[in-house]
Amino acid sequence: MLFKFFESDSYFIDEKVNFMKFANEYKIYDNQAIQIGMVKQRLSGGQKALRLLLNKAMLPFHLEIQNHEGAVQSSIKRGWTFFMSKISVFDGNDTLVGTIQQKFKLFKPTFKIFDPHGIQIAEITGDWKAWNFSIKDAQGSQIGTVNKKWAGLAKEFFTTADKYNVTIDQAYPEDNNKILILSSAITIDMVLKEAK
Repeated sequence: MLFKFFESDSYFIDEKVNFMKFANEYKIYDNQAIQIGMVKQRLSGGQKALRLLLNKAMLPFHLEIQNHEGAVQSSIKRGWTFFMSKISVFDGNDTLVGTIQQKFKLFKPTFKIFDPHGIQIAEITGDWKAWNFSIKDAQGSQIGTVNKKWAGLAKEFFTTADKYNVTIDQAYPEDNNKILILSSAITIDMVLKEAK
């Protein structure tokens, strides 16, 4: 099933800052600066306690991408990890649409994105310090970006550096691969922070 949330080609992600927070939250806007959804981290009481005691990079996490009505559009889950983490992406019906393998090359993180059968369909790579990432398909052609460059109305609305834009080529088909790639890109800030 295709979700209308993923029909857009441009998403603006804004971290919601809460003092003394345990869970991360992000607001998602379209290119008209209208909020269309949220990214929410789900934590149990036990997980909150563990975050005070253990390195967050080891801990499991569960993120939900929700539309403006609160309906889950996709979710990203990772289990306990001690070296190389494997992240699973599910659609709004909790069906696996693919996985992400995260790799670090100094300050150039790389996310390899695989479909449910283990076939690589895309890769997100770039410079975290400069916050400039490219999304490439399996053939190496650029199909999108993740960065902090603004244009049009969004430039007036988003003025601080803790916000970023995810775009994907308009010609890219709206299928499970798009759900997988966009879910990966939308949550990139959260995933990288947890890995620190």
